[in-house]
Amino acid sequence: MKISVVIPAYNEEHYIKACLDSLQKQVKKPYEIIVVDNNSTDKTAEIVKNYKNVKLLKQKIKGTIATRNLGFDSAKGDIIARCDADTVVSPDWVKNIANDFKKSNSIVGVSNLIVMSGILERFKFLFYIYMFVPRRFLGYHSLVGPSMAIRKDAWNKIRKELCTDNKAVHEDVDVAFHIKKLGDIYFDKDNVAITSSRRVKHNPWSFFIEYPIRFFRMLGSH
Repeated sequence: MKISVVIPAYNEEHYIKACLDSLQKQVKKPYEIIVVDNNSTDKTAEIVKNYKNVKLLKQKIKGTIATRNLGFDSAKGDIIARCDADTVVSPDWVKNIANDFKKSNSIVGVSNLIVMSGILERFKFLFYIYMFVPRRFLGYHSLVGPSMAIRKDAWNKIRKELCTDNKAVHEDVDVAFHIKKLGDIYFDKDNVAITSSRRVKHNPWSFFIEYPIRFFRMLGSH
């Protein structure tokens, strides 16, 4: 099973080295690692170029959706695993994802446990609260951008159905909504990734207010 790892990135010079270093330490090596730079104005691309086994792509269209799409479209593996540029994954991350998909052919997506860095790392229950609302209203586990994976053939089937407006949807939930029609989304609570808590610290209004509002609007539109 070949696993491509895709990392969307925009001005991540302070985080992306730790992310890429964690991927270099994987027990099961990724088939490929793709970083998609979305017009960074810092040293993000420069740092990525130091890794010989990492492919760097450029996306001129602004936004996470276009950046993700370029990476996912370019991936050549059987499975597309995604993590954010400010996320550090465990050494078993790729291996666990491969094992999750081997559990059943009905599994088309895998979502993992996310823990926020710093003092929030102690409070895993925050993630469960964050995930409770989508699960309660969707009826299944959603996908979460900092650590997730989907089958490449499933991606190809839903690609043209996905929303392209970054302000209208949570792009990871949008993928979950469409891919669920093709099979099951498995939640692996033991495959932990640590992501930056900067969004909560620096923009709590967006995280706790704007995010939920956008979710319910998206739910209505879908």
